[in-house]
Amino acid sequence: MTRLFIAHIRTADGPRPLVTVRAASEAEARLFLEARYPDDLIEAVTEPGDWASDSDTGTDSGDVREHPGTLWQPPAGGAG
Repeated sequence: MTRLFIAHIRTADGPRPLVTVRAASEAEARLFLEARYPDDLIEAVTEPGDWASDSDTGTDSGDVREHPGTLWQPPAGGAG
């Protein structure tokens, strides 16, 4: 079963918009992100807490989606 993770990713030019990924664990989410963004720095990967999206976040393991116009914010009440 997959869970939703949000990621803070930085390029050489600055931060990417918020990225979501479906994975079984945080470690697996990092692997998917590193494969998708090999030249970028994965600064944080965490479960989204109370964050809700009106955009498609996918359903299958390995679904990586960018959310233009949404910037990274650590989840409220959790580490990030």
